[in-house]
Amino acid sequence: MSIAYLFPGQGSQEVGMGRELYEKKATVRALFDEADALLGFSLSTLCFTGPEAALTDTVNQQPALFTTSMAMLMAVQAEDAPPPAFVAGHSMGELSALAAAGSLSFADGLRLARRRGELMAQAGERQPGAMAAILALDAATVRQVCAEASQQNGRSVQIANDNCPGQIVISGDKEALHEAVALAQAAGARKVVLLPITIAAHSPLMASASAEFAEAVANTPLKKPEIPIIGNVSAQPLRTVAEIRAELEAQLTASVRWTESMNYLVAQGVTRVMEIGPGDVLLSLMKRIDRKVARVKFEAQ
Repeated sequence: MSIAYLFPGQGSQEVGMGRELYEKKATVRALFDEADALLGFSLSTLCFTGPEAALTDTVNQQPALFTTSMAMLMAVQAEDAPPPAFVAGHSMGELSALAAAGSLSFADGLRLARRRGELMAQAGERQPGAMAAILALDAATVRQVCAEASQQNGRSVQIANDNCPGQIVISGDKEALHEAVALAQAAGARKVVLLPITIAAHSPLMASASAEFAEAVANTPLKKPEIPIIGNVSAQPLRTVAEIRAELEAQLTASVRWTESMNYLVAQGVTRVMEIGPGDVLLSLMKRIDRKVARVKFEAQ
């Protein structure tokens, strides 16, 4: 039985995450203490007690999710769970997956997560955008809707996350996005939900953040992955350091091809997935992608 470890991205955070492990395991306490020291503030307090508004701020949210996922990974490994045949991470969860694959140290991954959050926040202030979830339309139709809205408006909107069949998130310029929403509703979308966010993640509005993040990636030591990691941008394995750098540089402006990534894992014989991080969003997506795949949520002992 082949298993893949999946690491969640933004939106999975919750106040209290990691606290139980911190109280039970000395290795996890050391990890959170290291994060606090590296960042120069108490990330652990933010994870354990909030406030929620500060934890949800992308600048804090990304390092908090990375640290909590790494703490949960340590606990999984300590319990002799079956090692993964593959790893994958959704959006910023890709940094967690890279650390799990041995490509990235915890300290360097934490610094990149913090920098990624800072740059995305700055890009959102420079070029505010919008995001919306579209339900019950296929990816080809949503892609056509975005292309038509972009052409009509002269600005850009595109698929940000192809999460699972019937759940696609679009992102980009506000006017173009609202035009795409109207077109999606006319095309038969069952529901469209505007997300309460002004950062147009995974769209061209992140270009300035992407360029600066590429500099941070270029200055970060990376190793060839010990476990195959499936990239968001390509939905294929990242086998070399050069491929990892190219993936991270492109990721902020490119779509997250999650449905294709999960279908690739299934085609490679993965029969079980374990979500390592707060929440169970990725397990819910896998249920929509392929019900035959067993879904496991790690619970601390």
